[in-house]
Order: sequence, then C-alpha cells, then structure tokens
Amino acid sequence: MKLWPNTIRVFLANRMLCVGCPIGSFHTVSDACREHELDETSFLNQLAAAIDRQGNAG
Repeated sequence: MKLWPNTIRVFLANRMLCVGCPIGSFHTVSDACREHELDETSFLNQLAAAIDRQGNAG
C-alpha cells in the first residue's frame, strides 16, 4: 500500500479493513484473502489493475 496507494481502494472495495489494521503488516495477501474469504486470483487481478492504472497516471 505504501508503494502503490491506488491498491488501498481495492482493499476497501472488498470490505477489507487491512488499511490501518495493526495485524495487516504481518499478513500476506494470501492470508488476507483467506481471512476475508475472497478469491485470491481475482483479488490479485484487481490489485494488478490498480497498480497499472497508477503507473500509467504518473
């Protein structure tokens, strides 16, 4: 999230409160998807798209 701030919206859109969570820095994306019962592949695709949009904007 520090490197790619656009990804914060992806977490929030998926009702993940990882942003600001004290445990968040210890979880991997796989951990977070498992905890929130999300399809990891779909979530990773969403993150990649957000990163791509950020790269194209700057």
